[in-house]
Amino acid sequence: MNEIVLTVIAIVAFVVFAPVVGFFLEGYDRVVSAKLQRRQGPPFLQPVYDLIKLFEKQAIVVNNFETALVLGFTIFTIFSGCIFFAGGDILLVFFAFSLADMFLVLAASSANSPYSSLGSQREFIQMMAYEPMTLLTAIGFYMVCGSFNVSDIINQDVPAIVRTPGVFLGYCFILIIKLRKSPFDLSTSHHAHQEMVKGLTQDIAGNVLGILELGEIYEEVFLMAIVALFFITKNPLSYVVGVAASLIIFFIMIVIDNVFPRVRWENMLISSWGVTLALAGSNFLILTMLKIAGI
Repeated sequence: MNEIVLTVIAIVAFVVFAPVVGFFLEGYDRVVSAKLQRRQGPPFLQPVYDLIKLFEKQAIVVNNFETALVLGFTIFTIFSGCIFFAGGDILLVFFAFSLADMFLVLAASSANSPYSSLGSQREFIQMMAYEPMTLLTAIGFYMVCGSFNVSDIINQDVPAIVRTPGVFLGYCFILIIKLRKSPFDLSTSHHAHQEMVKGLTQDIAGNVLGILELGEIYEEVFLMAIVALFFITKNPLSYVVGVAASLIIFFIMIVIDNVFPRVRWENMLISSWGVTLALAGSNFLILTMLKIAGI
């Protein structure tokens, strides 16, 4: 009974507090980006103001199917996070998360607009780039802990990163793609430097865009929670280490976003698959050799 209560509390806490954490990350992103670009920039709470303004606007959509697909993206993103924070199967979490991305791709392609269509195609290519690494991340946790359950992964004496540094670095690399930051912001961009304007979200506006933005906030929190998972153990202090590691990685993502120019999709595929093979592949090879040696 206590486990059920704790699971319910974890799910409710994610649903309620994830937007708060997400708004903090978004505000932190904008403030740091402004400092790096030597401009004043917006206030820290600007993401909150933007979302409130979107929800106050009228829904302007190309078709009702687009609205349903955007809702599907947000719902399945929240669903993925709920399973994760409830200590569920991380493999199921990544599958549900991939389904959420497919809803977003279909929503953009349903608009029948050149910008949205090209954005949806590029988003699908980005999925091809990062999906192998997300799957190998789940397998890496299994090889270390002998279970796909998040509750078992955090109940270890030694953090997962000790035995999966290559998997961790590979996940951080594809995190740049997943957060749609330069140099891999091919499908859409949060800045004004992209040649496709908003690409993926070009034809989504009003409160429907607000629903999508809310889904992306949940998505951001979930992705950074995976980073923390590499550091969390049964020691309560490890949660502090996990949060600190997530903030450091997020800061690095912001710096990369403001330093590197956008690359072509071919370069993104080659680099992401190369990193996946080199880092995760070598890490799995070493883990297999250690297991054979009984270490």
